[in-house]
Amino acid sequence: MFQDSQFGSQQGGASISLWLADSLRREAPPRPQDWRSRLRDWADEVDLVPDLGQRIGSLTWFRGLATCFGLCATALYLSPGFQPVPGAPGPTLSDAHYDEVRSQMITPLALGADSGRHMGPTDAVQPLRQTPERPQIELNAQVGSSDTLPRALSRAGVSGGDVATVMAMVGGDIGAGVKPGTRLDIVLGRRASRDRPRPLDKLAFRARLDLGVELTRNGNVLSVKRIPIRVDNTPLRIQGVVGESIYRSARAAGAPPKAVQAFLRVIAGQVDLGGIGAGDRYDIVTEYRRAETGDVEVGELLYAGLKRARGKAIDMLKWTSNGRTEWFEASGVGERRGVLSSPVAGRMSSGYGQRRHPILGYTRMHAGIDFAARYGSPIYAVTDGVVGFAGRHGGHGNYVRIQHGGGLATGYAHMSRIAAVPGQRVRRGQVIGYVGSTGLSTGPHLHYELYRGGATVNPLSVKFTTTAQLAGRDLTAFRARLAQYRSLRVGLHDGFAQAPSAVPVAKGK
Repeated sequence: MFQDSQFGSQQGGASISLWLADSLRREAPPRPQDWRSRLRDWADEVDLVPDLGQRIGSLTWFRGLATCFGLCATALYLSPGFQPVPGAPGPTLSDAHYDEVRSQMITPLALGADSGRHMGPTDAVQPLRQTPERPQIELNAQVGSSDTLPRALSRAGVSGGDVATVMAMVGGDIGAGVKPGTRLDIVLGRRASRDRPRPLDKLAFRARLDLGVELTRNGNVLSVKRIPIRVDNTPLRIQGVVGESIYRSARAAGAPPKAVQAFLRVIAGQVDLGGIGAGDRYDIVTEYRRAETGDVEVGELLYAGLKRARGKAIDMLKWTSNGRTEWFEASGVGERRGVLSSPVAGRMSSGYGQRRHPILGYTRMHAGIDFAARYGSPIYAVTDGVVGFAGRHGGHGNYVRIQHGGGLATGYAHMSRIAAVPGQRVRRGQVIGYVGSTGLSTGPHLHYELYRGGATVNPLSVKFTTTAQLAGRDLTAFRARLAQYRSLRVGLHDGFAQAPSAVPVAKGK
């Protein structure tokens, strides 16, 4: 009981103390605030840096804009400026000393490095009227892919008279022309005056694989020196096993691309290339000329063989009989083709008959068959004939038509480029153009047509066959050549170590 009364008295005393403190605070005058406190209180009430993206046009927004301009003006006013910093003045140099010191500066790079000490002119020093010329100019030129020797020499600076002299002296050595990429080593001599061209002092180039030519000027006369080069003409034989692709397998074995393409065309005339599988063995013999300098030339395909794991083996030899060169089987029978071969390396994408035209939009007669092929792929003549038309032909675009006799003709449309001319006689497998998309076409392909009596027929319904058969001495020579190719060692041969001259192997008869 005593404790409770004591606790109550303590609470009453605390309440009286709080009441007295509050009364004294109200009665006491407020303490004056300093300017910092007043400025802080004013800044809390007034927003000097509002968001200028909100409440545009209000009093608060204009106040923020004024603050922004004020800060920018203050920053510009207090900026140090862009005036150069003054430095100590350098020593005063005379003109002669300054000219020598200037040689160590960057200035001569712009003024042609004309600084330094100069010698005054005397009787032994006279100004030149013109800059002296070099006594000789050595040049290295190259014949382009569609270039000729005269044009290459003219571009190098050889005068027209010297070009005519060179062609008169070596024209018989180069035949149809020099090989593209041939290097020309040219030396031009001193000319008598600036208004005359430099004379040709020396010219050296490779006229043929087996001949080098060097022209040299003795006095005012050009003389020619012919340098024979030994060449090994032994054909190149390549064998291998077909893997995923016969083309890739042959290329991996070292066969030139030209030889592999010719091999595939020959084999495609005998069997379907899609039927050639892994494990089949190919045998390729092609013309191959190798000079002692290391340069090579790949010629035509001579022999194409294919030993199949399943099916009949193929042995095809290129032979000339009665002035006609074609492929013969090992038995001496000429090429036989049951169904008309494909005129391009591609798949048949559209057949012969009625179909809806992809551009015109209505159904009409499709008077041929289409082969899907890459743009620029070569197009071959399916058999011998004479070109009757070659040019632009309406919806066919670039078009070639070949007459084959007996009322038969073939047409090749939508070419990107034509490689035949009207009246030209072409042979089977000869390139007559390249795949394109000219005329009414939705993409690169070959539209192939066959005509009988002027009317189109299904190209798959006509067969072209050859019935040439070798006999007598032709057959004996043919079999001897076939045995010769089959006995060749695989790979390159070192014909230079066997004989000082080349060992040619004739082609055909």
